[in-house]
Amino acid sequence: MSSLVKDLIEAGIHFGQRRSVWNPRMKPYIYGTRNKIHIIDIRETVKGLLRAKKFVHSVVANGQDVCFVGTKRQARASIEQYATSVGMPFVIERWLGGTLTNFRTIRERLKRLEELEKLIETGEIDNYSKKMESQLLREKRKISRNLEGIRNMHKLPGALVVVDVTREHNALAEARGLGIPTVCLIDTDGDPTKVDLPIPGNDDSMRSIEVVIREIADAVVQGKSGRTAQAEGADPEAEQKQPKRRSSRASFRSDETAPSGGGEAPAEQPAAEASAS
Repeated sequence: MSSLVKDLIEAGIHFGQRRSVWNPRMKPYIYGTRNKIHIIDIRETVKGLLRAKKFVHSVVANGQDVCFVGTKRQARASIEQYATSVGMPFVIERWLGGTLTNFRTIRERLKRLEELEKLIETGEIDNYSKKMESQLLREKRKISRNLEGIRNMHKLPGALVVVDVTREHNALAEARGLGIPTVCLIDTDGDPTKVDLPIPGNDDSMRSIEVVIREIADAVVQGKSGRTAQAEGADPEAEQKQPKRRSSRASFRSDETAPSGGGEAPAEQPAAEASAS
């Protein structure tokens, strides 16, 4: 525990945003102010991170995947590194509308990517005109850039791990509409009521993001080791065909997991459409 606290402090996770841009709903997580900068209560950070790790461990142990989301420059490298190392899907480029709510279309785009890759591997692409070949290669690059991280996500994830609640509002809205729980590293200018398990902390620092993602990735590894044979043998195609069950956020936010000052997210139904092409 002391090692984790030391890593978090050295990463500067307790430095929030300027006092002038804070969100009043973050007040329960703020320790004080220094040089017009809000200082986040490190105890709340640790509490939120431990709760998040416990929850992620449970989700993965039950045979579900966790999708990591962070499209800001500071988060991309850490998310790609740790999500890849633990075999979990991730999004580090633009979040495509409908990634969750129109998941079937996203899978169709990934099938298209496989078709284009097969054309290249077999050399069949050489049979096309130069213009058509250029168009096909451009299409492949675009799909790969946007969807490579979720290529092996054959079913909706059991949870989302997000960096920056404000930037990733579209991803959070889709998850909320489908009843998918969310964990988020959230700065003092964010709204903690938009996520299920907020981890108050600096979401602009590469080092603080890395520590949080590293710890959650560690929980994924532990969760995988606890998966039952039944969970490992689940049919991904069967689950993909079934719509995600909508669930109440109140049922997820129990007294044990809901941090002080947090509220329930407003009911909101996203109307996003996939557009990966």
